[in-house]
Amino acid sequence: MLLPFLFTLSKAVAVQILAALGIFFAFGYILAKLQERTQNNYYQTVGWKGILWTAWFGTPIHELGHVFFAKLFHHKIERISLFKPDPETGNLGHVNHTYNKYSLYQRLGNFFVGAAPMLFGAIVLIVLLYFLVPNAKEAFKPLSTEQTSPLIILISLKTTLLKLFSLANLSSWRFWLFLYLSFCVASHISPSKQDLKNMWRGFAWLAAILILVNLIALSLQINLTNYIINLNRYLGLIFGIFTYATTISFLHLILSTIILKPFKKNRP
Repeated sequence: MLLPFLFTLSKAVAVQILAALGIFFAFGYILAKLQERTQNNYYQTVGWKGILWTAWFGTPIHELGHVFFAKLFHHKIERISLFKPDPETGNLGHVNHTYNKYSLYQRLGNFFVGAAPMLFGAIVLIVLLYFLVPNAKEAFKPLSTEQTSPLIILISLKTTLLKLFSLANLSSWRFWLFLYLSFCVASHISPSKQDLKNMWRGFAWLAAILILVNLIALSLQINLTNYIINLNRYLGLIFGIFTYATTISFLHLILSTIILKPFKKNRP
């Protein structure tokens, strides 16, 4: 009886984590790889300063995300540098914060503080869409609905991009401003290596809480998995924004590869 129960418990927790957080893990990994390769294009051609054309706006958004969630989870903020490029270390900005190790709430907050650039960046992109793109709601509606297969996702993405890059939008300066600011945010939306360390610290406690809650739920014959899976219907807009950010980041990688290729030189 014990082994079947443990298997059911493990399966429930795994499914719930994937349902609630899978979107962040998947897009976080892809965006991090795209960001790394794009920045390498600049490092190997025009040098470290090449990334500053997006960093001046994207980095403060990244760091403000840390500040927002650090405050939300009652972490103590010791120092904030929203944008302070350092050519020696490669750092563009930072937020130093500490937390009470005896507080479960603050320990759990490490996950959200680490993931903050993605969460806060998505919010900023939504705000930019609302104020700068007149048909934003209509354009993102296909991506905001429930996605059931990769093919449907690709079809929805195509429909969204066609509506987003319509003739009416292309003739508006506001759309071009949105596109540029999107490049800035998307280029710095992924968590850094230090952010990822903080995320794993918080994730361990998040998993432990889920195990405890599911132990109680299974004992009472309550199926929490269905409730958590149903939450995905409310993540439609976030999915759409992350898909857009990934598309923009991929476009940035392609353009930087083509445009900077003539400047490529051997760098240590």
